[in-house]
Amino acid sequence: MPEFKVVVSDPEAVNPEPLLVKVVGSSDLSYGDEHKNNRVLAVCRVNPETKKLINSPLGVATLRIWKNKANKERVNLTVKLVDDSSVPPGTAVVPSAFLSEKVGVEETLGEIFRATSFQVAVTGDRANAFIGKKIGDTVPASVVGLPAEWKLLITGGSDSSGFPMIYSLQGGVKKALLLSEPPGFHPQNEGERRRKFVRGNTITDDIVQINTKLIR
Repeated sequence: MPEFKVVVSDPEAVNPEPLLVKVVGSSDLSYGDEHKNNRVLAVCRVNPETKKLINSPLGVATLRIWKNKANKERVNLTVKLVDDSSVPPGTAVVPSAFLSEKVGVEETLGEIFRATSFQVAVTGDRANAFIGKKIGDTVPASVVGLPAEWKLLITGGSDSSGFPMIYSLQGGVKKALLLSEPPGFHPQNEGERRRKFVRGNTITDDIVQINTKLIR
């Protein structure tokens, strides 16, 4: 059974402004293996006013907590925003298990902003929706749990060895090509060319990561 890591990029989320929030843990919210493995997004309850300020039409945001700002130590969590008018404005309620495991506290300060990109792991029927699709094809965004009015445009991917998919190579084969530009080769000097292994433009069981872009 195939399993893919689907990287979702939101092209409309350009330099989102972080919103400073108080982050509070709640034992009512779950945080298990399905969240740690990116199969399901963790829930974050926020006041409707706060959600409006985050300005994420998808309802997906990145919560960032600085453990040591001087050393740039931080913890990021991609969350699904849920309206809760009982939560005070400027507060984000997240699973207490996440805070305890990653930060060792029940309450802290953090930043929250519209997610520019995030990763969702898919298996079963959701993964099968990608099999046979090519770079440039689309799939419903609902396969990664996003609103049905959005689609995912497939922009590339890679296999377990890191060999990238390339648009110009047909099928799901792996082949060594003479390359002069990305994907697959980043020349250091003008005119430089190298023979590199790449994957074809079609998604098969051999692909591990699929790169996508949100479109309406």
